[in-house]
This record gives sequence, C-alpha cells and structure tokens, in this order.
Amino acid sequence: MLLALCLFTWGTHQCSAEEAPVRGWTKAEFTGKPLDGLRVALDVGHSRLTLGAISARGRGEFFFNRDSVGVFAEVLERAGARVILINGDGTVTGLAERAILAGKEKADCFISVHHDSVNDKYLRTWTHEGVSRDYADNFRGYSVFASSKNAKAGRSRDLALAVGAALFDSGLKPTLHHNEPIQGENRPLLDERSGVYEFADLVVLKTATMPAILLECGVIIHREDELLARDPAYQDLVGHALVKALSTVFPREQKKKGLLRLFGRD
Repeated sequence: MLLALCLFTWGTHQCSAEEAPVRGWTKAEFTGKPLDGLRVALDVGHSRLTLGAISARGRGEFFFNRDSVGVFAEVLERAGARVILINGDGTVTGLAERAILAGKEKADCFISVHHDSVNDKYLRTWTHEGVSRDYADNFRGYSVFASSKNAKAGRSRDLALAVGAALFDSGLKPTLHHNEPIQGENRPLLDERSGVYEFADLVVLKTATMPAILLECGVIIHREDELLARDPAYQDLVGHALVKALSTVFPREQKKKGLLRLFGRD
C-alpha cells in the first residue's frame, strides 16, 4: 500500500518519512530450476552480540542481514539451489568459522550478506521517534566485494562481477564511496559501473575454500536506503538478481550434478 502511494525519482523524494521509495526496477525473472543442484552458502553477517552497523532509525545491521537472507533463500530454493544457511540464529561470532561451516556442507559458493554504513566524518544527527540518531544521506546503494586471496579468486571475481551486473541491470545503483582515498576505505574498483570492489583481506572471503563474495545490500545509515533495504519487494529483486548471476557463473556444475544424480551419486 505504501508503495502505491509514494512517488520517487532518483534524487527527488516525495514520500513521507516512513514510506519506502519506488523505482523503475526490472526483475530478473527465471523459469524452471536454473540453479538445480547448486549448493549456495548464505551467510547472515554479524551476530546478535555484534550487530554491525546501526541504521538511521537505530536498528542493528544483523537484523537487516537476517531478513534479507530469508528472502534470498526462498528465491534461490525456488530456482533449484540447495541453500546452506550460515548463522541463521545469529550465534556465530567468528569470521573464519563461517567459511569453515560452508566447507563442511560442501558449498559450491559462499555469499556473505551485509548492509552498509559510511565513514564517521559524514555522520549527522536527527530525531526519530523522540531519540537522537546518527544518519548520513551522502551515499546510498549496493556494493559487491571479492578477495584476490580467496582459494578460488578467479571464480570469486567472476561471481562478484556477475552479481554487480545483475543488480545494475535490475535498475539498482551502486555506491562508490568505498573507493574514496581515506582511511578505512580506498578499495580498488573492479568495475565502477556496477560497484564491484577488490578487498583482499576480508576474512570471510580469503578463508573460504570455495568462490566467495560479500554483498552490501544498501547503506542503512542513509534514511531512504534504510527503508528500501527493509522492503520485501527490494529483497525479492536482489534475490532474483542473485539467481541470474549464479546461473551465469555456475552452469557446468549444475549440469554435472544433474548427471551424477542420474547415476545415484551426489
């Protein structure tokens, strides 16, 4: 209902403060089971003890990650993937442990799901529901990271680029602030158009034995992007983009697994 009542164009906001914005999206629809047999580890970033970034309205990043992974898992399973949920209950605090768990389940790939913030120098304050909160409306959008230290670095890069392209083709815009030459950022861009970065020392990526990427779904310290990140329609759109990217990068593995099942092997 809120979506139907809200008019939004890039850079122009005509919604009330609690309405999710509407954009011109193109969902990457699929038919059949394009991911049949593919084992995809979806990692819920952070934990209940270490919530990660705090949104403009005071919500911990972990809860955004958990909700988005729930939608992604449903979409990927409809596409035929076997989803391996990592940290679904929020009790996994170790970073390397996540990749280890994915390896034990023989995951074909690993996607760590996160939501973004910005450098402290951009923070401002506003009052939301009587509470003073930090916010920053300077940057918004998704970003994708791969590590050159991953055991399957080439395939990780391919997956990151495919995910970035699928998100961009869906009508979404990347944030490029991680390329800013300041402390804590300065990440090399692998593709500026689709917001894909190299981040060699991300622990969850460099310790993984399978192709691995980290996806920042949105900048939740941005007041409008926070609302967008919580919109199930947005989460569904991103989930479909993941299906498109995965089916592009892993077609042979899916066919191979299908043949193995014909002979009673898995």
